[in-house]
Amino acid sequence: MPRVLTVAIGGLGAIGAHLARALDAGVEGLSLAAVAARDQAKAERLVSAFRSPPALVPLRELAERADVVVEAAPAAVFEEIAEAAIARGRVFVPASVGALLPRMHLVERARQTGARIVVPTGALLGLDAVRATAEGEVESVSIETRKPPRGLAGAPYLEENGIDVSGVREATRVFAGNAFDAARGFPANVNVAAALALAGIGPERTRVEIWADPGVTRNTHTIRVEAAAARLTMTIENVPSEANPRTGLITPLSILACLRGLTSTLKVGS
Repeated sequence: MPRVLTVAIGGLGAIGAHLARALDAGVEGLSLAAVAARDQAKAERLVSAFRSPPALVPLRELAERADVVVEAAPAAVFEEIAEAAIARGRVFVPASVGALLPRMHLVERARQTGARIVVPTGALLGLDAVRATAEGEVESVSIETRKPPRGLAGAPYLEENGIDVSGVREATRVFAGNAFDAARGFPANVNVAAALALAGIGPERTRVEIWADPGVTRNTHTIRVEAAAARLTMTIENVPSEANPRTGLITPLSILACLRGLTSTLKVGS
C-alpha cells in the first residue's frame, strides 16, 4: 500500500479552514493530523464536526505531528512555523510566500536538515512556463495586480505613506517597485508576486505594480515575461474570499492540488 502522508496546518482562516475541511472529507494519500489556530474556541468548533478530528496543538508542535506542515497563518508567525518544520526535516508548504523572501536563509537551513520547501502556485498562473523560461535567458518579468480597494486596506505600505484607499473612485496605482519591496509593504496581498519572483529571475529583478481599482470585483493579476524562449502575457481574475478579501477562493484549492502532487502516481506539470 502507498504510504499516507500526514499533514498539519498552521492557521484556520480563509485558507486553512477550507484546506482542513477538504482533507477531512478525504484525499487519497493524505491524512490531516494536527491544526493550530490563534482562536482556540473557534478552532475547536470547526474540528469537532470533522469525521476524524485532528489534534489541536500550539504552532511550535505542528512539525512534531506530521510529515507535511502547511503555513496558512498571519505573516507575523511565519518564522515560528517554518523554523520548526525545517528543523525536523519536514515538507514545508507556505501560503505566505511573501514572508519567505526576506528569510531565504531558511532554504539553506532546509538543505542542511533534509527538509523541503514547496511553494504552491496560489492565486497565480503560468508558473510552469515562467520556470521553464528561467532555465534560459530572461530579459524581464513583471506583474500588475489590481484589487478592489477594500482588499488592500491596512497594508503596511499604505499606512506608512499615508495612502487612504477607502475613498478611491478610479483606478489608482498605489505601488511600483520590485517584488521584495512589494512583499514587505503588502504582506497579505502579493504572495503571487513572491511566487513569481522565486519561479523566475528573483525578487530584485521582478517588477510589481499594485492598483486599487474600484472598477474590478475580482483580484486580477497580469504577468508579462520577455525571454529568449518565449514571450508570455497571462491574466487571471480570482474571486475574493468572503472571509478574507485579500485572498482568492482559488488559493486553498491550489494548496490542495499541491499536496495531492506530493503523493499522486500521475503528476501533471513540472
